[in-house]
Order: sequence, then C-alpha cells, then structure tokens
Amino acid sequence: MSRDVDERKKRAALRKLRKAAALAEQGLGPELSDWERQFLEEVEQRIETYGSAFADPEKGAEGDALSALQRIKLKEIDKKARGKGGSSFKSKSRPAYEPRVRNVDTEAEEAEAEDPAPPPPPTPSKPRLVSAAPPAPPHERSGNTPPTPPARPSFRVIEGGKANTSD
Repeated sequence: MSRDVDERKKRAALRKLRKAAALAEQGLGPELSDWERQFLEEVEQRIETYGSAFADPEKGAEGDALSALQRIKLKEIDKKARGKGGSSFKSKSRPAYEPRVRNVDTEAEEAEAEDPAPPPPPTPSKPRLVSAAPPAPPHERSGNTPPTPPARPSFRVIEGGKANTSD
C-alpha cells in the first residue's frame, strides 16, 4: 500500500540518495560503512516501492518521502561522501574526541613512591562548647554614636474606670 506522496518530493529524495551514493563511489571522502550503504539502498527501494520510506505519520510530514531522522542521516552521509566531515555532533573547533585511559598500576606505583604511608587520622575528641564573642553592633563598626533607646512607657491609672464593687 503506497502513501499519497508529492511526486516532486519523491523525485528529490531519490535524487539526493543517488547523488550521495555516487559521491561515495568517487571516493572524495572516507569510505561509507556497510550500514550507511545498506541504509541508502533500502531507503531508495522503499521510496520506489511505496512512495515513502516511512510508515508512521508521527515521524514526518504527510506528503514527505523521508522522515525527519532519515533526512538528517542522509545529510550526514552526503557530507561524509563529499569529504566535508562526518557527524554533525563533532565540533569543528575542537579536535576529535580521544578517550582518557587510566593505568591504575602506574598510578598506584607513583602514589607509593611519593608518600609511602599516609598519616594516621586525627583522634576524635569530646565535643565542647566554645563561646564566641557576639559581633559588634553596626554603629560601633562605623564609628557613629549609638542611637538612644526609646524611653519606657509610663503606666497611668485613669480615674472613673470600672469600680471594684464587692458587696
């Protein structure tokens, strides 16, 4: 069952696939891997047979011949075939990733040569309370005189209030 795909998009996708395969055959860039060659062949075959290389409508637009991920992979293969770089994940300003490999035996020998025995850990002591002086108020640090505290309110008795009647 073929999907209704725009004929121009189908021809454009086939042209891109065939062009990438032809460039890879010329040998301008590094040789394509078996997987990449197989990808180009299978996608081309699916487009010719079904009109589209993908069946799930969530993976691409309805009238497209290639899904979004297939289009990205085709661009990467085309770049590689032209000799302009492999993956889009590499940064051009940085050299290729080289994994850091540790030699545990050498590191252990170097550690033993530098420090034959580590110092013993400090002996734990009982916790004790250390009193610290409170920090100086801000007025003492700046050299200004402290503000005067407000006067204490005075207690007043108001005459004529509730009388104490104890009859």
